[in-house]
Amino acid sequence: MSAEAIGRLMPTIITLDDLAAMNEADDHGRRYETSAQGVLSVVPPPDGKHAKIATRLMSWLLRAGWPDDQILQVPGIRIPGAVGPAGRIPDLTVWSHEPGDAVWLDLDGLLLIIEIISPGSEATDRFTKVNEYAGAGIPLYWTVARDTANTVTMYRLSNGSYQVTAEKPLSWLLQSDPHDHLPMEH
Repeated sequence: MSAEAIGRLMPTIITLDDLAAMNEADDHGRRYETSAQGVLSVVPPPDGKHAKIATRLMSWLLRAGWPDDQILQVPGIRIPGAVGPAGRIPDLTVWSHEPGDAVWLDLDGLLLIIEIISPGSEATDRFTKVNEYAGAGIPLYWTVARDTANTVTMYRLSNGSYQVTAEKPLSWLLQSDPHDHLPMEH
């Protein structure tokens, strides 16, 4: 299908059902998301380094005793939006309880979102999502940079906006205890 045909067939407002269908139909591993303002993003599939960082973080949480059904890689989450609910697909999420099996999960019990910054996603991960996730009331948001140290920037919600609480190398974080950074509500 040509780009012109896609443009003609694209709905005026993209719903979460539309996003789910687009994600399901994509044979190339791309992820489709919408912002709180209704902007469609097409995210390329993650590379091997991205996957290794996500696995290391997940293993760190599991070794600390976090239940595996409360740590999800690439779940769809429902974010309040100006034109209806937005849909984001974070790299890793940590929950206070098992969040269910819906395609688009509600935010109840979501403690932490981790985004691993990929080429092309830096502005969205460092600015747009910071504002969206804070506006949605998500207590913790971390980004992992793709610099030499894989710098982890840790944000904590305070009075409706995120404050940076630490910027540390991933190796430092993985040597620490998750209990020092997360409310262990599981």
